[in-house]
Amino acid sequence: MKRRDFLKQAGAGAVAGAGVTAAPFVHAAPPRLRWRLAASWPVSLDTIYGGAQHVAKRVSELTGGRFQIRTYSGGEIVGGLQVLDAVSQGTVQMGHTASYYYIGKNPSLAFDATLPFGFNARQQYAWQMQAGGNELLNKEVFANFNIVSLPAGNTGCQMGGWFRKPVPDLKSLKGIKMRIPGFGGKVMARMGVNVQTLAGAEIYPALERGVIDATEWIGPYDDEKLGFYQVAKYYYAPSWWEPNTQLSLYINRKSWDSLPKEYQYAVQTAAAEANQDMLAKYDARNPQALKRLLSKGVKLETFSNDILEAAQGHAADIYKELGEKDAVWRKIFAHWSKFRATEFAWFNANEMRYADFAFSKSSLKDL
Repeated sequence: MKRRDFLKQAGAGAVAGAGVTAAPFVHAAPPRLRWRLAASWPVSLDTIYGGAQHVAKRVSELTGGRFQIRTYSGGEIVGGLQVLDAVSQGTVQMGHTASYYYIGKNPSLAFDATLPFGFNARQQYAWQMQAGGNELLNKEVFANFNIVSLPAGNTGCQMGGWFRKPVPDLKSLKGIKMRIPGFGGKVMARMGVNVQTLAGAEIYPALERGVIDATEWIGPYDDEKLGFYQVAKYYYAPSWWEPNTQLSLYINRKSWDSLPKEYQYAVQTAAAEANQDMLAKYDARNPQALKRLLSKGVKLETFSNDILEAAQGHAADIYKELGEKDAVWRKIFAHWSKFRATEFAWFNANEMRYADFAFSKSSLKDL
C-alpha cells in the first residue's frame, strides 16, 4: 500500500472512531404523567378548593405541561372524609384534605392540621418546615398509611361557629348538637356537647332541618357561601380549637417514589405556594365577608372566659391521657409542645404587644 493511501485510510478511521466516542449524550425526555387528586371540598368553596387547583396548575407550569394533575371535588371520586383511604390505597395518587378528619385512625394526625390552643398559621408552618415537624410526622405517622404529606394551605384562625341560640356561658353548651371535627369535638364533648362530624356539603341541610343546633366551618368568606347565616344568627369568635388549620397535600408513597426528582421539586414548590396563597386570600376576603354578614342581621359574639378556661383544661387533660398510652403521640407532643412554648413566649414578647395596642384601636365600624 502506498504511504499516501495508508494515511487517507488511517485518517478516515480516526474520524470514524472519534465520531463514535464523541457522540453527544442524549437525555431522555421527562415522562408525561396524568394523575388524579381527590379533595375534601366542594367546588363552590373557591378558596379552599382553590388550594388543590393551585397545586395542579403550578405543577403543570413548572414541568412544561408534562405532569398534569386533575382535581376532583369531594364526592366525585370518594367522599370528602375518605381522601386519606383513597390515597393510601392508591385509588388516586394525590389528595387535598385536613388531617384532623382522620384522628379516629391515629390521633397524631391532628398535629398535621391543628390542635386546640395550639399554633397560629405562621407558627404551624414554622414548626413543620423549619423545626422538623413535617419530617417527624411523615416518619412516625404517614409512613404507616403509605403517604407522603406536605403543607398545602392554611385558613388562619377560624371563627367559633354558628349557633341557633346564644351560648353565653359554659352551662349553655350542655346538650346542644354541634358539627365539629377533630380534637375540638373531643373537648366540646367533655363540656356536654353532642358532637357530630359532617363533610362540608352536608352541613347546611343538617342545620336547616334541626339535625344539628350549631356548626363550625372556617370563617366569613366560606361561611357566607354556605349560607349558614340563613338558619343560625349567632356567630361566635374565636375558634380556640382551630387557631390555624393547615390543609395537606397527600401523595401515595409508591407514586411519589416513582416521580423524577424534578417533578418532586415541582410538587414541593407548588404545595408551598398554595400554603401561602390560601392564607393571603382568606386574610384579604374575610373582612368584607364579615361586613356583609353583619348587614344581614348576624350577631357577632365572643366565647365567655369560663368556656375558654374549661376548654383549655379539657384539652390539656386529653393530651396527657393520650401521652400515657400512645408512644407516638407522646413523642410528637413533646416536640410540638417545646416549640409551642418558645413561639408563644416570643409572640407574647413582641407581636402581642403590637396587636394589643394597634388592633384595639379598630372596631367593626371600620370594616
